[in-house]
Amino acid sequence: MPERQEQTAAGADLLLDVGNTSLRWALLQDGRLGEVRSVRHHGGLPIDLHAAWDLIAPPQRIFVANVAGEPMLAALRRVCETRWGRRPSPILTEARAFGVSNAYAEPAYLGVDRWLALLAAHRHFPGDKLIVDAGTAITFDLLEASGQHLGGLILPGIEAMRDRLLGGTHIPRVEPTDIVGVPWAADTATAIGAGTLQAPTALAERLYRQLRERPGAATACQLLLTGGDAQRLRPILPSVTQMVPELVLQGLALRAERD
Repeated sequence: MPERQEQTAAGADLLLDVGNTSLRWALLQDGRLGEVRSVRHHGGLPIDLHAAWDLIAPPQRIFVANVAGEPMLAALRRVCETRWGRRPSPILTEARAFGVSNAYAEPAYLGVDRWLALLAAHRHFPGDKLIVDAGTAITFDLLEASGQHLGGLILPGIEAMRDRLLGGTHIPRVEPTDIVGVPWAADTATAIGAGTLQAPTALAERLYRQLRERPGAATACQLLLTGGDAQRLRPILPSVTQMVPELVLQGLALRAERD
């Protein structure tokens, strides 16, 4: 318990990364990101979150990157104002920041989580980058060494694909255990399980190859993997893949330090 209290000392900023399924948070103090914790929110703020936040001293500021909709942001406002007398500051996607230029003609249409991941990737990793964020949806963003965002792609997440395929059937859900050694299956349940892992990883490999081989490509090329389902995809991605679980929060930390 003393260690936990030290990590939640007064004067820190509270950073909130609210995805479609999970809420992740960390404290930022003296430029250092503390322990990252998370809960599944299911569209509301669970009891586990309130219990964990009982240990947090009033933060100096609260920054939130939210893709879960206005009701979630409103719930966070109520809790933060009631608990600490602090109003969260929502972070929005920009056209340019920290040397990164957004490829979208309408910058606001790029999810703020994708934008923050781009900012952190540009700051912390050299060369060209492919960022794969595996969550409720799986997003792929390509970023030049110069900071120019080239755009990206979006697939349904692993569970969304399985839900669509298995809905209305009696086929059991199977999580393949030998997909690295044998990437295909001899029964329907395992074929669905393996296919929903192979699809996003095959696309990641294709995009990574195209990024490296395009005219004017940088010498260095990074494949960065983040998101709640990153561990499920990592075993079948190329060995060059780097796991960066805190990428969105690292981008949020950049924004907090600027503001």
